[in-house]
Amino acid sequence: MRMLVAFLVAVLLLSDPFEAAREKMVRTQIAARDVADSATLRAMRTVQRHLFVPETRRDAAYDDRPLPIGYGQTISQPYIVAYMTELVKPRRGHRVLEIGTGSGYQAAVLAEIVDSVFTIEIITELAKPAADLLKNLNYNNVVVKNADGYYGWKEKGPFDAIVVTAAAEHIPPPLVEQLKEGGKMIIPVGTPFFVQTLTLVEKKGKEVSTKSLIPVRFVPLTRGQ
Repeated sequence: MRMLVAFLVAVLLLSDPFEAAREKMVRTQIAARDVADSATLRAMRTVQRHLFVPETRRDAAYDDRPLPIGYGQTISQPYIVAYMTELVKPRRGHRVLEIGTGSGYQAAVLAEIVDSVFTIEIITELAKPAADLLKNLNYNNVVVKNADGYYGWKEKGPFDAIVVTAAAEHIPPPLVEQLKEGGKMIIPVGTPFFVQTLTLVEKKGKEVSTKSLIPVRFVPLTRGQ
């Protein structure tokens, strides 16, 4: 079965009927909204988003909206993925932690830019397919862990950047601790199922600063039992 999935992915990579749609997405939804970082724009042009949505949703993969991926989770709106990526200023040589793998799309975008991505997904039914897909797409610099993201991944830290793709009621202290000196974290903070605030956290010396950015609506950060 795994060989069949790998074969189908290879076929889809060779024939990309969505290339024009992806280019239009970057031009009209992302660059037009002032995301200007060249590495981020290049990654958004490169990663085939339609491979990270359910087959039944593939025709809507480049629409300007989030899409459901099962188990109550979503793949974020393309603009939000690009905006969050640009904000943490990813660069070659960086080590990045993502909380909330979902289908693996945000991890793939980051992996196009940085040296290594460590991503945590608490829902087993999403973690394994995401890991398999990223492997089949040759994202060998991404490691997926099935765990509670609230606690981060201490053994792999500290991180140059942390991207949290689920809404937390507060900024988890373990994530702040695992942020490298000079590092940046982007995280939606607020009440689950309501509008939250996308928040930029920066660590400079012993000081941790936060900056409220834009209103967003993310699925809740699911916790372990």
